[in-house]
This record gives sequence, C-alpha cells and structure tokens, in this order.
Amino acid sequence: MEKNKKIIYATVAVLGILALVMIMFPTYEQDPNVITVSAAASLTEAFTDIASQYKEEHPGAQVNLNFGGSGSLRAQIEGGAPVDVFASADQNQMDMLGDKNLIVNSSRKDFAQNSLVLITPEKSTLDITSLQDLKDPQVEKIGIGNPDTAPVGKYTRLTLTEAGLWDQLEKKVVLAEDVKQVLVYVERGEVDAGFVYMTDAKTATPGTIKIVASVPVSTPVNYPIAVVSPSEHKEEAQNFVDFITGEEGQEILEKYGFTVLSK
Repeated sequence: MEKNKKIIYATVAVLGILALVMIMFPTYEQDPNVITVSAAASLTEAFTDIASQYKEEHPGAQVNLNFGGSGSLRAQIEGGAPVDVFASADQNQMDMLGDKNLIVNSSRKDFAQNSLVLITPEKSTLDITSLQDLKDPQVEKIGIGNPDTAPVGKYTRLTLTEAGLWDQLEKKVVLAEDVKQVLVYVERGEVDAGFVYMTDAKTATPGTIKIVASVPVSTPVNYPIAVVSPSEHKEEAQNFVDFITGEEGQEILEKYGFTVLSK
C-alpha cells in the first residue's frame, strides 16, 4: 500500500511539472503567427513596448514574452522549451546555444548596449560613492545577480575581481536571480547596495533608490538576439528580430535608456 501511494504521489508530481511547462510555454503549432520570445530580464519594459508596437503593425501576430536571467533562459532552450527568439544580456549565453546548433547563426545580431551602476537605498545613511566604499564594515549586504545565470552578476563579479575587491566582498554578497530582483532588494532596503544596469535603475519606484556610481566594465555589455533553430515559426521569428534591429525597435530601446547598435 505504501509503495502504491509513493507511485501515485510521484505521478501527480510529474503531471504537475508538465502542466506548469505547458502553462509557461504553450504550443501554437496551428498558428505560425504566434511566437515565444525569451529575453533578459533587463529588457522587460522595452520588449513589452516593442511587442505591443509590433502587433499593431502586424495584424494577427502574437508575441508571448518570457523574461528571466539569460542563463536560466538559455537552459530552458537547451531543455527543449518551445522558444522562437532569444535575446541575451551577454554573448556567452548565446555562444553556448550556438555551439549546440540551437540558434540560426545567420540571424544573430547585437542590437543594444547597457551600462552597470552601483545603487543604494534612497534613505541610506552610509557614505557609499565608489566601489572601495563597499569595504566599509558598516556595509553588510551587497545585492548582485547570480554570476552563473545572470549576466549582470557576471559583469559585477568581473569588475570587482579586476578591482581586487571580490575576495574581500564575497562574504557580503546576496545573490539574486536576475537584475530585477537586485533592484527590488535595494528598493526595499534589504541590502546596503546593489549592482544593476542603468536602464533598470531608471525603472525604480521614485524615491526608493539612488545611483551613487557608474561602474566601468572591461567587457562591453552588448545584447545579442537570434532565432532559435528548433523554432517551427522561423519566418515570423525573423520578422520580429528584424523589427527589433530596425529603426522603430531601436528607437524604443533608446527611449528606455539603451545604447542602440543596429541603427
């Protein structure tokens, strides 16, 4: 009896997981006009606007947006998630898909650039104006994206390592899933400082954070985009990529603070 119960519980758990995947990534085999776009969390506002504009100009087209850390999104694609377009916040995640022939290489293009900033809660009384100030014992928690899955965390760790600060600050680090979560940590005062992209800092709730320093990054924060090779909607996926890298898409990205690369 106990063994049967375990089998039933295991079956229910598997069915639950499958149902969740179907909710997150519904299939649209009958409608080639519907595409799923997985994009870095820092593109949330810009891509939401772009998708809305795209649908206005392409009657019948539907764009389902899936945002998250670029590494997590890449892993989903590797796991077989039905994604048509991938937009990453760094080259490495796109390279990994390219090495596995999971993107259409001819469709790959850098379309935007971002910058890294150090922020603190608006009401913070700590005197933080530079990376060196993070060594102060009063600075106890520093929010960064998980370097293994969120490019913003990778850039942060690289910068702190090059500045000779990573080993001293690592014990203070509070990891977040993506840049949006870092921003929330700082907005709520749950950390003393955090590293986010400039574009995300601009989306913060007014009066919650302050930008205290621009952070130099030795590797350009360029965003590549590409059609995912297993996609069953490659034509529509390419149309969306073309829209993003075209004049209208680039103007929207500029509006949200990105430096455009395809204009």
